[in-house]
Amino acid sequence: MITLTDYMILSSILFSIGLLGIIRRKNLLMLFFSTEILLNAVNIGFAAVSKYHHDMAGQMFAFFIIAVAASEVAVGLGLLVLWYKRKSTVDLDSMQSMRG
Repeated sequence: MITLTDYMILSSILFSIGLLGIIRRKNLLMLFFSTEILLNAVNIGFAAVSKYHHDMAGQMFAFFIIAVAASEVAVGLGLLVLWYKRKSTVDLDSMQSMRG
């Protein structure tokens, strides 16, 4: 039987992987993936605690996080395509010298 502790361990492992990916950011696309892993780790934690306490609030909060993450990806990928068309790279080092 899977317990709350197992879910929280999984959530913390995924959160650590996402945080490591954000810290080591070199590619903008990988930064988006790392952010998604981070948000999904939080969703797992919210849903697990919500199920453990027999309350729907955590699951509803996770649903709204998913909606925000989807809109973040839509806007971010649009900006990523625009940046790639202008600079032919998605490397974050090329964004350090932004000029108007």
